[in-house]
Amino acid sequence: MTSYFTKSFKKSYNKRIQSRKNLEDRFEERYDLFVENPNNMILKDHALGGKMLGYRSFSITGDIRVVYYVNNDIAYFVDIGTHNQVYVK
Repeated sequence: MTSYFTKSFKKSYNKRIQSRKNLEDRFEERYDLFVENPNNMILKDHALGGKMLGYRSFSITGDIRVVYYVNNDIAYFVDIGTHNQVYVK
């Protein structure tokens, strides 16, 4: 699957990797799993509801999530952060 990192994702990523040790490495590991197989059970990928209907999320660590959506076989990454950072706005 092709991926596109939105401006908002890049901003969140750059801001949050500075405050968390190993986040960059963990993201790269999970991203590689996602590219290989988005349904890999390790990712704990799931559809979101409510205000985020149409988006999906997968886990990087116990509390860090990536939010994305798929359109025409392209995964658009829109946010990364803790549960509260990406779901409660």
